[in-house]
Amino acid sequence: MPREDKLVLNFSEVGISDIGLVGGKNASLGEMLHSLTALGVRVPDGFAVTATAYRNFIAENDLWPQISADLDALEEGGDLQKIGANIRNLINAATLPEALVAAIKTAYTAMGSGSDASVAVRSSATAEDLPDASFAGQQETYLNVVGIEELLEAVRACFASLFTDRAITYRVHNGFDHESVALSVAVQRMIRSDKGSSGVAFTLDSETGFPGIVLINGAFGLGEYVVKGVVNPDEWRVFKPLLGKPGARPILDKRLGDKARKLVYGPTGTLDLETSEAERRRWSLSDEHVLELAKWCTIIEEHYGKPMDIEWATDGLSNELWILQARPETVHGHSKGHVPATYALSGTGDVLVEGVAVGSKIATGKAFVLESMDEADRFEDGGILVAKITDPDWMPIMKRAAGIVTDYGGRTSHAAIVSRELDIAAVVGTIDGTRRIQDGATITISSAQGHSGTVYAGEVPFTRTELDLTDLKEPPTRIMLNVADPDAALSFWQLPTRGIGLARLEFVIEHQIQVHPMALLNYPNLKDEEAVAKIDAITAGWESKTEYFIEKLATAVAKIAAAQYPEPVVVRTSDFKTNEYADLVGGRQFEPHEENPMIGFRGASRYYSETYRPGFGLECEALRRVRDEFGFENVIVMIPFCRTLQEADSVLETMREFGLERGKNGLKVYVMAEIPSNIILADEFSKRFDGFSIGSNDLTQLILGIDRDNGALAEIFDERNDAVKRAITDLIRVAHSNGVSVGICGQAPSDHPEFAEFLVGLGIDSISLNPDSVVGVTRRLTQDKQHKENT
Repeated sequence: MPREDKLVLNFSEVGISDIGLVGGKNASLGEMLHSLTALGVRVPDGFAVTATAYRNFIAENDLWPQISADLDALEEGGDLQKIGANIRNLINAATLPEALVAAIKTAYTAMGSGSDASVAVRSSATAEDLPDASFAGQQETYLNVVGIEELLEAVRACFASLFTDRAITYRVHNGFDHESVALSVAVQRMIRSDKGSSGVAFTLDSETGFPGIVLINGAFGLGEYVVKGVVNPDEWRVFKPLLGKPGARPILDKRLGDKARKLVYGPTGTLDLETSEAERRRWSLSDEHVLELAKWCTIIEEHYGKPMDIEWATDGLSNELWILQARPETVHGHSKGHVPATYALSGTGDVLVEGVAVGSKIATGKAFVLESMDEADRFEDGGILVAKITDPDWMPIMKRAAGIVTDYGGRTSHAAIVSRELDIAAVVGTIDGTRRIQDGATITISSAQGHSGTVYAGEVPFTRTELDLTDLKEPPTRIMLNVADPDAALSFWQLPTRGIGLARLEFVIEHQIQVHPMALLNYPNLKDEEAVAKIDAITAGWESKTEYFIEKLATAVAKIAAAQYPEPVVVRTSDFKTNEYADLVGGRQFEPHEENPMIGFRGASRYYSETYRPGFGLECEALRRVRDEFGFENVIVMIPFCRTLQEADSVLETMREFGLERGKNGLKVYVMAEIPSNIILADEFSKRFDGFSIGSNDLTQLILGIDRDNGALAEIFDERNDAVKRAITDLIRVAHSNGVSVGICGQAPSDHPEFAEFLVGLGIDSISLNPDSVVGVTRRLTQDKQHKENT
């Protein structure tokens, strides 16, 4: 019998070219089973009830004339819910052909457990999982189906689910002909994730499209609660290029979700249970399973040649990891390198709730707090939808919304996926957004400030900047980025830059760590009771206060390093002034009062001093982990405000004692050139460091003797002053004579493109710019280069 006439096919008999016969889900399962099993990827076996079987079922019961008549009535304005129910009732009342029943019985018995195999029965539409349209979630899935009678009933119910209200609406919206879309059914061996965990993985960063990431979401129990956004899941980001590096463990970051509920098997179906406090505080995957899953995801992506959306599970009985299905990722996967507009708040407001940021956008609108779709008629175009969760039934409203806020769900929830597809802002997993946001009030939602999304009361002003990358040519020098926020670093991966010239640790320490390192080291002896209480709250769940600092800093730097890997990433050690250090939690006990902190106890002088040396040791350990354990050997360490040669020697020795030895494992150490002594003694500094990075703000301040924060002298403060330019000229000449590189990471090239041209004329090795200046400065430099070549 020709394959296209068969009613049932084992997964081992089908591949990705069989979508028209067995649907996207079954075709992918078969493809992975016979192509990827040898590479270590575990996929549960099973069989497909083919689209031929579905069409025979419809034909033998003469169902299509009535279905077609009902759909025609819908086009003429009929009631969707009534018409959809009529069609499903029609299918559920029909009889499965004897030949199909026999074929299913034979395949089910052959699965090896006789008549009581536990299987998952999933719909697999023939238009499903196409590169430019995701039918995921449109049809039904039935879990823990046992026995032939339950199986046959589930197959018929899957056939009927081709005509759920949401599936009908989706086909109409995407222009699919109802009759041309058939349904296959996947019958797959059940993995006991009810006693383990499950979730979703994407082979790129879901927010930025950055291709170097595997994003994993997971929770305890069956996977439906993660997919549908019922729970706030655990989350991991793993860096793909370093997965195969011996000894590397490139888990860039991980976030513990509350996982408040789980779905498990019950005597007659599934049960919704609250998770225990212990489960909420425990990761749903071990680091070993995270790394194994990430490797499998890269294997799957390489096989298909495109970004993938993958469902996984662990069997709680065997502790084995399994891949349940894989389909093309449909938001970023087919983009052609377009860099989206960047959004930034230009004001602030009262914070109503916070959650997980989705979409890197900002939107203002009227809040509509809806309990269910029964209130759909209240929603107004351009409003902000606020709901507990969303599912495909909410699509008609979501398409009209300027933004979405939900109580539950993570980055792979329905609300998150749809908001990306619709290119709108969303904040999900707020826990109590529906309670704290007033229906009808004007709100602003921002998902453009990193992983944490915020909902503000009222209208908060913001800016939107489009980046045009068309016709950019190779600039005459290396263009790099200045970054502070690790999450933002991933957002700019498509900019035409070759590395990061300045990664500032101050942002991470102030906004993510929040606590003074010496307060963590001296926690038992802190005098400030309020600071102790804050530290207890901030470090809750961490066994060690110092480990909190080290891991938070290491994962932040790792994300920055990943954004431009394998290009160089220059990480400047912390350069707070004493008043800024004092403002960190617990900081006032360890910081002296200074009249002029700008030229006080900052930079290199802190690192070897007895009062701060242990705190610097925490930074060194974090940077060592990034290079030696994560595997990011592209990280270069840079020392700020190094006044004397003796300081340089002391800092390098202190770093060596803390595990960061210049030259070991290729470690390069740069120094900021921001003090006149760095210029005057450039020959001697060149023998101690591998590179200079000009800090134009401080260098201008100290050469001209101007407080850069003094508004009365603002007109005089200018990096283009001849004295500053002559100092830079001398530095580049001397450094290059010693074979040492020179870059600039100060503000001047971003503010003054002509200053960038001056630097290029001197032969500077790199110019590091703020993200919003990259395109403009690059375009000007390339045009200037072209002009010179033409003349």
